[in-house]
Amino acid sequence: MKKYISGFSKLTKKEKIKWITKLYFEDSLKAESELKKYWNSDTEIQQIHDEFIENTLSNFYMPFGVAPNFIIDGKDYTLPMVIEESSVVAAASKTAKYWSRRGGFHTKILNIEKSGQIHFLFDGNKNEIDEFFKKNKKQLLESCFDISLKMTKRGGGIQSIELIDKTSDLKNYFQISVHFITIDAMGANFINSCLEKISKTLNNLFIKANLNEKYKLEIIMSIMSNHVPNCLVKSWASCSIDDLDENDSINGRQFAEKFVNAINISKIDLNRAVTNNKGIMNGIDSLVLSTGNDFRAVEASIHAFAAKNGRYKGLTNAFIKDKMFTIELTIPLSIGTVGGLTKLHPLVRWSMDLLGNPNAKELMSIICVSGLAQNFAAVRSLITSGIQKGHMKLHLLNILNQLKASKKQKKDALLFFIDKEVNYTNVEKFLNR
Repeated sequence: MKKYISGFSKLTKKEKIKWITKLYFEDSLKAESELKKYWNSDTEIQQIHDEFIENTLSNFYMPFGVAPNFIIDGKDYTLPMVIEESSVVAAASKTAKYWSRRGGFHTKILNIEKSGQIHFLFDGNKNEIDEFFKKNKKQLLESCFDISLKMTKRGGGIQSIELIDKTSDLKNYFQISVHFITIDAMGANFINSCLEKISKTLNNLFIKANLNEKYKLEIIMSIMSNHVPNCLVKSWASCSIDDLDENDSINGRQFAEKFVNAINISKIDLNRAVTNNKGIMNGIDSLVLSTGNDFRAVEASIHAFAAKNGRYKGLTNAFIKDKMFTIELTIPLSIGTVGGLTKLHPLVRWSMDLLGNPNAKELMSIICVSGLAQNFAAVRSLITSGIQKGHMKLHLLNILNQLKASKKQKKDALLFFIDKEVNYTNVEKFLNR
């Protein structure tokens, strides 16, 4: 049977499943049954999920957990987190409790500006395209007045527009960069609609000025950028080094100095920088997912920011000043609290309710703190007990499930491994005994 099909999206959900399972699985009935196990019994909710994307067959479940005891800017929070990694929620909870006794976390919104670009080629005199842009700048902005009216009334909208000469990078390449404030919306649809309207106006004005008789202007594309270096949030936690005592083997000053050195290593070593930032993203992505935001856009922007000076570096900073230890994180973060899935996905609504229905700035702060908390937890483990001790304890249930342990075996194993090393081989030996 051919594996090519035309018009697949027009089939019903059941027809799609039949086609897929019969063609790709030896046991088509079992494959079909596996998909149906994850359908929501509430048909209304299932229909909502079916309509999020095209060709939906089932739901792919991820654990939805919470991390309590966060104090952020003097306010108590329990954070919703969607992630599959076993130690992340536990680490967040442990860190939240740790810093709740030391003043909590603090944040500051540094900027909320986003941008989009109209990319075009102009084969002609640079001075003429510059003069043309200056002459028509106002008209270009006014052309999308109807699109930006509501956003402007809320205090946002288009902030500025500029022509950028990029011909030194690519022959005849120019761009018009437009800067926006989108208030509580992530703003992709709004920004792209404005850009497309401006690009049409640009082309029409070019023809109206008869410049097309002398020169060629070709619009390549109009699109928002997920690079948001001017949409920044900062979070930090600070306390006296005397309050950092871990155990008898390391005092507060030793802990602080070792911690600062660990962070500094992530600034100069690529191997450590990537892993350091991955840990930060554990906290960020899990909260971004739970609130229905675009974690791919967030990831791309943050990693670009980590390499903003031409070298990829760890994102967190740590330092000691006047016997005070501080850890801080500054990241670009473009998210929204209206639009998208915020009103459609039941658990996204639940997450937003849990957080007290924050506006976009408040949610930026919460997400940034979640990333900072994960980094503190990871580095704290690395410089004291080691990362595997806590991680493998939490991974124990996953290993037991892989080995198909019974309820009694799981209960016995959890007791047995309280003070013993957890790894696949040791767990397997325990079950065999």
